[in-house]
Formats: sequence, structure tokens, C-alpha cells
Amino acid sequence: MHHELIKALSVITEEEQNILSGRQTIDQQLYTEERELVVDSRKLLQHGKLIQIRPHTRFIKFPKHRHNYVEVVYMCQGMTTHYIDGDRVELNTGDLLFLNQYSEQEILPAKAEDIAVNFIILPEFFDVAFSMMGAEENSLKDFLSGTLCGKDTKISYLHFHVADILPIQNLVENMVWTIFYNIGNKRSCNQITMGLLLLQLLNYMDKMETGTRRFDRELVGTVLSYIEEHYKDGTLKELAELMGYDVYWLSREIKKRTGRNYKELLQAKRMSQAMYLLINSKLPVADIIDSVGYNNTSYFYREFKERNHMSPKEYRQHLWKSNI
Repeated sequence: MHHELIKALSVITEEEQNILSGRQTIDQQLYTEERELVVDSRKLLQHGKLIQIRPHTRFIKFPKHRHNYVEVVYMCQGMTTHYIDGDRVELNTGDLLFLNQYSEQEILPAKAEDIAVNFIILPEFFDVAFSMMGAEENSLKDFLSGTLCGKDTKISYLHFHVADILPIQNLVENMVWTIFYNIGNKRSCNQITMGLLLLQLLNYMDKMETGTRRFDRELVGTVLSYIEEHYKDGTLKELAELMGYDVYWLSREIKKRTGRNYKELLQAKRMSQAMYLLINSKLPVADIIDSVGYNNTSYFYREFKERNHMSPKEYRQHLWKSNI
């Protein structure tokens, strides 16, 4: 991160000065009016704002708390130790941590040189970012959107080890710079930048750790990545071999972790890809069916009509007309 920005973020705040002067606990009134420690976006966001940043409060343990917003933590320099729903998570320079609204977090005291930025984000801020990820349904997109916006309460955090990924570092720094220095058009700039950031992160799911109540790290990301890349001819047997797992164990775990079995995930991806091609290409329907991996044309037509209440031809005509 640029030295000027690090210097600005390192300045001792009034809250930190009170701590250094002897205060033994955080000032809860800065974060909420309620007795329970749920950090309130209304305390940290100006009215009408969807996103803000604040330097992480150092020199004191931040007790167990939740948020009524999505929090993203970026480790600018140094390290911080977090306990999230019982998991110990260490953030090192360049790491990104996404927390949904249901996670319980506790943070150990940070030193003067440990500089982190907390993004306070209302869920609707992500609308532009998710729209940038395309009209095509995407299992990885659903995985992220469910986590960030609280639709999936099993996954409490996403931890990305991306210090060595320059495009990601640049995008995060751009957002920090734009908000911290109050650059014009910052909402539009940052919504678009967040979209680019999420698109980049989709390329590095192997660098992600997930937090759930004993959720197996990386398993869902690996399964969904495989389906995204091999939806035409991928098999559960091949996936199990690639991952080094017994095929029956993996099948059971996929169902447990996602609520759907491998075949259901695969068919959902094939169907969404077919819908995308119907809208965005002039390929004949028969060619689309073949290109996405369906061997049974009658089955495809039956499933398509059940899902969309119209035939593929009608679906294409309807969408094309609505875009004229």
C-alpha cells in the first residue's frame, strides 16, 4: 500500500488516545446504543451512505460482537488475530476478510504498526457488483452473494490470502483511497471497483478459506470451481479423484454443505449456461443443448419448461423483445 496512505491510516485516533491514556475497555457508545454489542451501521455510516471505512481500533481487545452490516477487513500492514465463531483467523499484510451479518467476532489487541481498514458496507451496495458478474447464473457468484448478504447463515466468513495478487491489491487500495480522501463520484467508483474485485477473487478460490461451524475449508469452492469449468462432461468420480476423496464420502459432503447433490449442482449450471446462450447468442437450440452437455433433448425441454414456464424458443423471443 502507498506510504502516504499508510501514514494517514496510522494516525492515533481520539478513541485510541483514550485507550493509551488508561481506558481499559472500548467505548461501546461509539458503536451501538443497545446493551448487546451489535455494531450498528447507523453509528458508522452517514445517512444515505452505503459504504464507509475506518481504521481498526488498536491497543485493546475488541470483545465479542456482531454487525448489522457486511464487514470487510483489509490488512494494510502487520497482522491481527480474530476469533470468528470459534475459529482463530490470523490476518497478515494483504489479506482480505469478508464477514456476514451473523458471525460473532472477537479481536485481540493490535500494535501500533498493525494497520487494518474496516469497510462498513450495507448489503445493497453489492447490487452493482453482482450485476457486473453477468446475467449468467454462476455457482461461485451464488456462494459469495449468499455469504455476503446473509442468505446463507452457515458460512460466517471468507478469508482470502491474496497478498501476492497485484490486481486485487490495487483494487482494494483504490477503494480505500477513494473513500478515505472523499474523491468525487465515490459511490459509483467503488461499486464498480467492488465488482471488479469480486470478479478477480473468483479466479483465486484456491486462496480462500471459509468459516462455518466446522465447515470444511475450501471444499465447496473447489467443487463449484470444477463444475464451472467442466459442466459439459465433468463427473463426480473424476472430481473425487482430483481431490483425493472417496467418491461416496464426497457425494455425501457436497449434499451436506450445499443442500444439493453433485448432479443437481451440475444440472443447475448446465441449465443456467443454456439460458445464457439463448439470450446472448444466435446458436440453434439443438446446438446449445449439445454444447452444455445434455444428452437427452426431451429431458432438457421438460426441465426448461418446468423452470421457466415457456419453451426455449419462447424464452429467447421474450428476452430479445424486452431488450429492444
